[in-house]
Amino acid sequence: MAKAKNKRSLNADSADSPKLKNKDYLGELRRLHVELVKLQEWVKQEGLKVCVIFEGRDGAGKGGTIKAITERVSPRVFRVVALPAPTDREKSQMYLQRYLPHLPAAGEIVIFDRSWYNRAGVERVMGFCTEKQADKFLKSLPLVERAIVDSGVILLKYWLEVSPQEQTRRLEARIEDGRKIWKLSPMDLKSYSRWYDYSRARDQMFKATDTEYAPWLVANSNDKRRTRLNIISDLLSRIPYKDVPREKVKLPKRQKPGGYREPDYPFRHIPEPF
Repeated sequence: MAKAKNKRSLNADSADSPKLKNKDYLGELRRLHVELVKLQEWVKQEGLKVCVIFEGRDGAGKGGTIKAITERVSPRVFRVVALPAPTDREKSQMYLQRYLPHLPAAGEIVIFDRSWYNRAGVERVMGFCTEKQADKFLKSLPLVERAIVDSGVILLKYWLEVSPQEQTRRLEARIEDGRKIWKLSPMDLKSYSRWYDYSRARDQMFKATDTEYAPWLVANSNDKRRTRLNIISDLLSRIPYKDVPREKVKLPKRQKPGGYREPDYPFRHIPEPF
């Protein structure tokens, strides 16, 4: 059922690509944000159901890409799902059971920051499931994703790849930067040394689950800025949408005070040190 030939590469960088200037990046990101708002309004109007999965190496930039997608749209339409480790009760359920309730309803775009593919990646590599469980999962998953797509969900799966050298640089930056240290979990440290185990798990996952109806889309994310722009552009290209007409907005006149006066008790203002 699965065919590995469907993977599409969204190459964000090459040896010949000049470093993208921040001004150029922000200008193009602004343009894409306008298009994402148009997509949002079309999804609401047409009742579309969109599910976007982000997987990839630790430090590959999944969180930053998701933030770039969602920072100018409504969280009621673009809903991000990042599930914590399963509880004891969830561990006793059918594996996919805790993910299925988060699938989109009409008028929603659900973004999974890691997904059911945990079983094919971290769980397999770190021994949280058996090889038999991982193989059984990969064998059955194309049928599940076929059912999801047949139900009317637009399913997009992005894998962010990063070089060993760039991953090291980014993880070291998390150690040294007090703003980023929260991103470095004990699991990241345990996983870091198992680069090739993750490579083998990734290859097996692609072989089993890269299908014509739900292909993997791979982005080389050594250049974060280009990666974000490429992924957003690709996402927009895969969901046909139109600009929903809107009435021209004009602010109404404010009401007259009608005798209102500011109270004479002091407000508790915050200090202004800057």
